[in-house]
Amino acid sequence: VQLQAYGGGLVQAGGSLRLSCAASGFIVSFNTMGWYRQAPGKERELVSSITTGGSTNYANSVKGRFTISRDNAKNTVYLQMNSLKPEDTAVYYCKQIGVFPEYWGQGTLVTVSS
Repeated sequence: VQLQAYGGGLVQAGGSLRLSCAASGFIVSFNTMGWYRQAPGKERELVSSITTGGSTNYANSVKGRFTISRDNAKNTVYLQMNSLKPEDTAVYYCKQIGVFPEYWGQGTLVTVSS
């Protein structure tokens, strides 16, 4: 199993970024996938998830601003982030949900300046 998150960077408040998570070793559409983030000094939290059937869920803090999606042909999961806020600053990770042992992969840093 390999998960490579990328697309992070430095953006001003109000800006947008699209994160990508390229998976190998398994099929993303056969799994519930989640985007997580960990801000400095805080615990890792689930930001959004997408089920095998395509149902999506979002943390209240990002609802209406973030959109999770996947491209089955590319075996990739995305997180479109709009109207970014400084409190969105964190390292973002993608992961299969409900699969053990857990594999986190390398995250991507998102920094939102005020």
